Amino acid sequence: MTTSEDATPAACSSVDTPLVERHQPTLTEPGIELVDWSPFGRVVPVLAASPGAGATSTAVAIADALQLAGRSVLLIDAGDPVRSGLGRAALADGPRRDGPGPAAGIRFSRRARAVLARLDMAENTARPVMFPPPSYWHPGGGRSVDVTVVDIGHDPWRLTTDPALGPGQWLRVGSPSPIPALVVRATVPGLAHAEQVLARLEPWVRAAAVTPPTQLLVVGARRWPKGVAGTAGRRTSALLPDAAFFPHERAVAVRGVTAEVTPPSLRSPAEHLLRSWHVLPQRTRRLSPQWPRIARGRGSGAPDRDTG
Repeated sequence: MTTSEDATPAACSSVDTPLVERHQPTLTEPGIELVDWSPFGRVVPVLAASPGAGATSTAVAIADALQLAGRSVLLIDAGDPVRSGLGRAALADGPRRDGPGPAAGIRFSRRARAVLARLDMAENTARPVMFPPPSYWHPGGGRSVDVTVVDIGHDPWRLTTDPALGPGQWLRVGSPSPIPALVVRATVPGLAHAEQVLARLEPWVRAAAVTPPTQLLVVGARRWPKGVAGTAGRRTSALLPDAAFFPHERAVAVRGVTAEVTPPSLRSPAEHLLRSWHVLPQRTRRLSPQWPRIARGRGSGAPDRDTG
């Protein structure tokens, strides 16, 4: 993928300065800050219970369903770049914003009309890496964001060591409350991994530091295989009745996420989820089956040039 300055004008205009939080935080517990999530709209963190569970494709399907419904979307890839599943999710890379330390920054690009923000690491750096806090991930430039979808990926050890550091920050308690979702495979090991992730988050949930996942997303199946659901642990069992199923999509499994729109088979359960979360209204206009022209470019396959 080539680097260009083809991100949204709003993203390009303010990548040098992170968004400043507009309100002083309050405390829910001693030492626990309540985050003001309002600049990000509704925050939907998507966690994977195990490597390869499908968090990336699910997060992108949710983001695509939102922008095809006319919502302003910020899609965040909070995982390590070497393990990123969104490296080909945009036609070209946009500008980079430096993080709090020199080793890590944020690369803003465009996926159709959504802004894609990915962690960008300096090559061959020996310096400690500081994960950019949420304020650095907002595109700025006066851009309004209706929904922020965060692909946290799978790293429960790092995620639950301290929710004030690393990608676990996207789970922090705040207003409006985040809507975390946990992605699993429809297998016995998949449910066992989900139970472990929920168990590691539990102390922080009790401390009112993070918002627990209340939605289970099952990837690669339309229903539970016989005998699998009964193996769920105590914590995971509470999420089984409302589990949402994302069927196997061979093209996505083979090629990964690309700049093309995700298939309807993945967007359909995403739309149902968004309505159940009241992020989309119960009745919406039929979503356009065609990806916006901006995603396909103008003849040459390149996005529109930014003139800002």
